[in-house]
Amino acid sequence: MKHIIYKLYSDFEKEEKWLNEMSAKGMALIDYSWCKYVFTETQNNEYTYRIELLENLPSHEKSIEYINFLEESGVEYVAKYVRWVYFRKKSSEGAFDIYSDIESKIKHYKRINVFWSTFMGIEFMAGLINIVIGIVNLNIGNRLGDFNMVNIIIGAPLVLFGLVFLRLGSSIRKTIKNLQQEKMIRE
Repeated sequence: MKHIIYKLYSDFEKEEKWLNEMSAKGMALIDYSWCKYVFTETQNNEYTYRIELLENLPSHEKSIEYINFLEESGVEYVAKYVRWVYFRKKSSEGAFDIYSDIESKIKHYKRINVFWSTFMGIEFMAGLINIVIGIVNLNIGNRLGDFNMVNIIIGAPLVLFGLVFLRLGSSIRKTIKNLQQEKMIRE
C-alpha cells in the first residue's frame, strides 16, 4: 500500500534522519518530488537512506557513471530532485555511508553551500530586503505616532520572513567549519 506524505525540509541531514526513522517504522521511500514523499510498507529497518547533492544533474554522463558505480556496490537509486538524489541500501548489508573520509564530506558540504548560495541567493536577498522593509515600516509608524496594527501586520512578518531565510544556510557553513577543524586535528 502506498502512503504519501507532504513535508518540507531545508536541511538534508534532518530529512535523511526522518527517512531512516520512517524506515524503522516499516515505510520505504519509493519516490520523491518537491515536498512529496511516496512510501510503501516494508519490514521495519529494511533500508538505510542517504541523500546526496551531485555535482551535475543525474542525467549527466558523470552522474550516471557515479550512480552505476554505487548500484554495483549494492546501493539502490530511489529518486531525484534537481541535483539531489536519494539512495538506499539494505540495512542487513551493514553500514551505509557515501562519504568515508573527511575531505569528501567537506567537498559535499561545500557543494551544498554553493548550491544553497546560488539557488537561494534570490531568496536570501529577498530576506534581507524584507527585514529592511519590515523595520522601516515599523519605525515609520512609531516615529509618526501613528503606530497601529497595520504596521505590525505588515512589518513583523516581513522581519520574521527575512530572518528565516538568513538562518537557513547557517547550519551548512557551521558543519563545513567543524569538519575542517576535525581535519586539522587529524593531520
